[in-house]
Amino acid sequence: MDRPQTWIFLFLPVLGLKLEPAVSEIHSLTYIYTAFSKPVDLPGIHDFTAMGLLDDRMIDYYDSDIQKKVPKEDWMKTRMDEDYWKKGTQSRQSKHQWFKVNMEILIKRMRQNESDVHILQWMHGCKGKEQPDGSLRFVQGKDMYNYDGQDFLSFDDADAVWVAPVDAAVETKRKWDEVRVLKEYTKGYLENECIEWLTKFVTYEKEQLRTAKPPKVHLFTKNSRIQTNVILTCLATGFYPKDIELYIKQDGRTVTRQDGVETFGVRPNEDDTYQRRDYVEILKSDKSKYTCHVIHRASNVDIEAEWDRRLPDSPKENGSIIGPAVGGVLGVLALLAVVLGVLCKKGIIDDPEPVEVPLDDPNGEKDHLNPDTDASGEKDHLNPDEKDHLNSDTADNKTPSPESASLLDRGSPDSAAAQEA
Repeated sequence: MDRPQTWIFLFLPVLGLKLEPAVSEIHSLTYIYTAFSKPVDLPGIHDFTAMGLLDDRMIDYYDSDIQKKVPKEDWMKTRMDEDYWKKGTQSRQSKHQWFKVNMEILIKRMRQNESDVHILQWMHGCKGKEQPDGSLRFVQGKDMYNYDGQDFLSFDDADAVWVAPVDAAVETKRKWDEVRVLKEYTKGYLENECIEWLTKFVTYEKEQLRTAKPPKVHLFTKNSRIQTNVILTCLATGFYPKDIELYIKQDGRTVTRQDGVETFGVRPNEDDTYQRRDYVEILKSDKSKYTCHVIHRASNVDIEAEWDRRLPDSPKENGSIIGPAVGGVLGVLALLAVVLGVLCKKGIIDDPEPVEVPLDDPNGEKDHLNPDTDASGEKDHLNPDEKDHLNSDTADNKTPSPESASLLDRGSPDSAAAQEA
């Protein structure tokens, strides 16, 4: 398998594990794991990747380079405590090792060339339909494996049996079907525990939507030090929570830092909302279509505002208005100083005491910005330790987790690291 095929496989079959778009009142929780048999020198491609998706939107992420499970939604940051992420990281590190061992087993079983790149994937999750009381009723569960772009093994939830669509998976199906606790665990996870976590996550997301505030988007220009240029600024303000995406585009192409884009980052406003301001310097004569694309997922805002090509007043025009005004003010102040001097000399008023004005604060205001401030929220102190190493000794000591344990963790002696997959 050459690298171009590997690239195509990663972005089609990974998403092609029959994930369906979210339907009204139907919610889904899905976990996808992808492992390569050897490193591939492609940007953004890792030996091992794992992610959780709520209604096909990523809510957490892990890869073999960062080696840490991290939140991808603001409500996941605020709702799930530090222990949740610590245990989740440990679980995914364990799954990474499981993938390594079983990848080697499959390559040998199928007599494949170890110098080629092979890919093993696992996807599991559930779908639930929203009921009038807000609860979710189980609709569908999936637990399936994919090897080199082909379906390898899947769990039939209705009949509680494993299905092997290819000959190479028959041996694994036979072993796993013989382990009753494994089938009971898989069915129980899909129909019950997965739905419980799905309900919890949907509730958290809805609570954020009720408190979310959408951004107001402004696109304008101001004068540059270079007379032939202007500074085009995109401002998104008044949004909550703070996670936001902002892109300045030229004729549909995203303008990058290499093109001169600068940003102030996300900063807080005085009303507990946030703002973000990006800008780029362009020629006044530039005839391109400039837009500002803002995505604020928490408030379901995806908007693209277009620059109206309005230019700021030239510095000369500003000088013609401001110059006389400043001159008038200075004249009044000079006259006032003369009057005060005469009154002081005649003893009518005392000399005023000098007042020190800090030179580093020209307008008397301080903007106490803290771009790292996070929205606070209640923490759900859950023990996320996944049912790792599930066997007859630990089956009664279950602790909640949104993810299913890997088949290595499920404790079947035939699926342990020393045995075949």
